[in-house]
Amino acid sequence: MVLTKRTDSRENTVCVDVAVEGAVATVRMDRPPLNVLNLELLNSLRKVAEEIAGRLDIKAVVLYGGPKAFSAGADIHELEQLADEDAREHAKAMQDAVMSVAHIPVPVIAAIRGAAVGGGCELALAADFRVCADNSVIGLPEILLGVIPTGGGTQRLTAVVGLPRAKEIVYSGRALAAAEAGQIGLADLVVPDGEVLTEAKSWAARYAGSSATGLRAAKVALEYGQDDGLAVELQNFVESFNAPDRKIGMRSFFEHGPGRAVFGKGTEGKS
Repeated sequence: MVLTKRTDSRENTVCVDVAVEGAVATVRMDRPPLNVLNLELLNSLRKVAEEIAGRLDIKAVVLYGGPKAFSAGADIHELEQLADEDAREHAKAMQDAVMSVAHIPVPVIAAIRGAAVGGGCELALAADFRVCADNSVIGLPEILLGVIPTGGGTQRLTAVVGLPRAKEIVYSGRALAAAEAGQIGLADLVVPDGEVLTEAKSWAARYAGSSATGLRAAKVALEYGQDDGLAVELQNFVESFNAPDRKIGMRSFFEHGPGRAVFGKGTEGKS
């Protein structure tokens, strides 16, 4: 039996689809074309994750973004219009949404097609496992905008790939092809594009016969140790957001495209 729930704050806008089949829930982000994470989508994800967390009949979750993109990250238009004093509240909304996915107390498998970058990568990192299409890309490009990840990326990427590799990925802001992501453990499984969702559901089904209480106890024990580092990440995101480099980076994003900002010397303290 398949049960579907669709959450919308306004008809025909941002939504999250939830389909529960047996003991597996499939959560699909559906904000065309690239599932850009504005506040509306973040809040919808958080609410769905919290609801799933309270259901003992669900023993695994597949997080999916559809065939075009898992998520292209935060809504830069929304960020660029923020006043400095609103940066912390907005960043906290991102962190809360991603943390709510990480705190789903059963295994979560991210099914990644297209791009999983920025906040999209952080959502993927919040999952326990990542099944990636062989033509997908994943990365944390925030530094190219003059800021840092704020959805747990600095903490969870380090836990997955180790500190030296995490530093290189965050410092460069580059996107990794699926093959490289698989080599360093960022992708747990790389499959042809058309097989991603099937493979992710198959992985989730492994846990359908497991003990619900056992899964939850194990998830809590394994997951919550990273939470202290998230407060450090949030504070440093706010400080970078309020610095002049952020304005340079986001202005360049709109004028020249992603990854082309030139920060130069002496930008600190100037606007």
